[in-house]
Amino acid sequence: MRVLLLALVLAGCAGGGETAPPGADFGPDPQLTAPHSQLIPTVKVAPAVGWRQGAAPTPAPGLKVQVYASGLNHPRQLYLLPSGDVLVAETAQPPSPAPKGLKAWFEAHFMKKAGANVPSPNRITLLRDADGDGTAETRSVLLEGLNSPYGMALVGQTLYVADTDALLAFPYRPGDTRITAPARKVADLSAVQPNYHWTKNLVAGPDGALYVAGGSNSNVGEKGMEIEADRALIQKIDPATGAREVYASGLRNPVGMAWEPQTGALWVAVNERDEIGDSVPPDYMTAVKAGGFYGWPYSYWGGHVDKRAKPPRPDLVATAVTPDYALGAHTASLGLAFADANVAGLPPTYTGGAFVGQHGSWNRSVPAGYKVIFIPFRGGRPAGGPQDVLTGFLDAKGRAQGRPVGVALDRTGALLVADDVGNTVWRVSAAAPTRP
Repeated sequence: MRVLLLALVLAGCAGGGETAPPGADFGPDPQLTAPHSQLIPTVKVAPAVGWRQGAAPTPAPGLKVQVYASGLNHPRQLYLLPSGDVLVAETAQPPSPAPKGLKAWFEAHFMKKAGANVPSPNRITLLRDADGDGTAETRSVLLEGLNSPYGMALVGQTLYVADTDALLAFPYRPGDTRITAPARKVADLSAVQPNYHWTKNLVAGPDGALYVAGGSNSNVGEKGMEIEADRALIQKIDPATGAREVYASGLRNPVGMAWEPQTGALWVAVNERDEIGDSVPPDYMTAVKAGGFYGWPYSYWGGHVDKRAKPPRPDLVATAVTPDYALGAHTASLGLAFADANVAGLPPTYTGGAFVGQHGSWNRSVPAGYKVIFIPFRGGRPAGGPQDVLTGFLDAKGRAQGRPVGVALDRTGALLVADDVGNTVWRVSAAAPTRP
């Protein structure tokens, strides 16, 4: 018991090594501090407390925020249907065996404190704002009995859902509020224990394929590479046959995916590895190169070698693609959505760029993330620093009132944000013009 208590104290106070200046771990050329060996990982959790009555996150100047839907159960991912209805995946990590070892126990304990490791609702809920006032006045359970669902994509009259262990297909008719037909399994997805990064995201491609992202089964391959088969990659899957190929690999935890509207390129937001410092390596977003290898577990940010990965693979490191844009270390950048030039629900400032939902750090001495940011684009490429869109998820005591995850644009072009601690979907739009 004394050893355990000592470890808890050390974990709460562990330093994160050299720290980059604020903002230096963002952009196309981030400042990478030297990796810092940590016997015990830094743990600084923002306890999840939820929003008090009437409270809300803080929008940037020129914006307003309202409740689109509240009283949800761990909403994580959003998807806009052609009708304007919004699907929300209410989901969480599936059950797993009790953690083995002190380090694993630590992580499970603090993740629960942060609002994770809760029972998964295992459903997809449909939200409908029929009168266009920015609040969903009706909701219905479209699908239930799923297995930690996350990604959703509608192609014609088929709704595809990425559970943690399978890509599923369901018949869908416009206007449906409930689907009772059994699923057709398109393909199995790896859920080998401990199923460390359990989310499987999904986008439909213009080529008719489905692109499915899944994260690694460990931090840096420390559990052996055998359990990493079909992990840390984006797969391209034929929806008719289930045939698959690796589209890109070496992506530790690719979550948010979206097509950039000007170039048609697939972009992904990736959570990088832990336990080598507060400022290294940064999470990132990047245009995905077909066949590209992005380093995990052998290197990060291109060719920066991670000496913890055994045995080393200099042959793979030599091919590692450097990402396009750093999103800050340990920000847990999970949501990604693009605004094109036709966005009417937001000011012109927010056209031609990417919105990123940053869930927030749990393993950094100074918290990072816990907000939604906007990265301006020009010519299909990032063209400026991050701009805060929605903040205030941490209260004055450093507690998490909410944590943003998935982001999507509604039919008016306003921004929707899933908040899995606040159990709310927020809607961010242009503020009403002020009278002179």
